[in-house]
Amino acid sequence: MPLWGRQFEVRTAMLPASRCNCSLCRRKGALMSPTFAASDLKIVSGEDALTLYQFNTRTAKHFFCKHCGIYPFHQTRKDPLLWRANIGCLEGVDPYTLEASVADGASLSVVEDA
Repeated sequence: MPLWGRQFEVRTAMLPASRCNCSLCRRKGALMSPTFAASDLKIVSGEDALTLYQFNTRTAKHFFCKHCGIYPFHQTRKDPLLWRANIGCLEGVDPYTLEASVADGASLSVVEDA
């Protein structure tokens, strides 16, 4: 998948695709792939253009392009050994043609006292 000079490759199924209702995912609106192992993700170029965002428990790792703001993939909170990709970033795949469920990430939210 090219992102203006940045590329990654991923081996994952497209279904079951899902969205998440947590506060971050609800706002970014991405359609996510099923989970896959970290070894199935390869950053081909532009790793230096990625920026990491973590919130709440800081377990999940959400990556974004620091130039355009697009979210390409993230490490999951529920199982940090698993990752998901933004299907909208995958070349040749139209995310609007895929049915998707909604994962209940909101119920995983934990507000920690500072």
